[in-house]
Amino acid sequence: MNLVLLEEDSSASTVRLTGRQARHILEILKPCVGDTLRVGVLNGKVGTARVLEVDPGAIHLSIDLSDDPPAKIPVTVACALMRPLVLKRVLLTLSSLGVPEIHLFHSRRVEKSFWQSAVLREEGIRSEMILGLEQARDTVLPRVFLHKRFKPFTEDVLPGLLEGCQGIVADPGGERMHGIRHTPQERDSCVLIVGPEGGFIPYELEAFDRAGCRRVSLGERILRVETALVSLIAKLI
Repeated sequence: MNLVLLEEDSSASTVRLTGRQARHILEILKPCVGDTLRVGVLNGKVGTARVLEVDPGAIHLSIDLSDDPPAKIPVTVACALMRPLVLKRVLLTLSSLGVPEIHLFHSRRVEKSFWQSAVLREEGIRSEMILGLEQARDTVLPRVFLHKRFKPFTEDVLPGLLEGCQGIVADPGGERMHGIRHTPQERDSCVLIVGPEGGFIPYELEAFDRAGCRRVSLGERILRVETALVSLIAKLI
């Protein structure tokens, strides 16, 4: 935890922390009265907090928020829904990388049972992304959208996402990523699309082709979803 993230309604100049955050601060950071910590308000500013008092299981802080959170990266991510444990890692990772918007969609090789996962509940998504924000010293939650049908996503939603930016589809048979050249305009924003662990079927790849997306490959190695996402984003920003 590199940032103590307070709830949006935390407008008071002093706060009393308990629960997970307090345990981490008390057991890992072990502050003394007068020490300072990095803090932020969810979807708000960041700043510092001075330790006023330390109790068993709780810590009292004086808050001073004056700085803006770091800017988001110009990459929207669209992923075929993955296994719940993988989804938790992906949400945390994308949040820490500064992705502003995440779209999770269904595809042929996505198990329908994945859509019943508790991770997809609002609180499940939120809790994983908060961990990512705390890691990156960010405060602004990415927006997450769920699309349970592939065709409506590609025909109704994707065109709007692609307005004014390029679409990149991860595909082992695509153009090698190191060979892609960008214009300054193309670097402004991008929609990165990554399929399920089993890959997209030809019909799905053709749908992205029709939408004007470009297929790219990281090489002959078959990567896990979270590894591919980090590698692709690193090359795009």
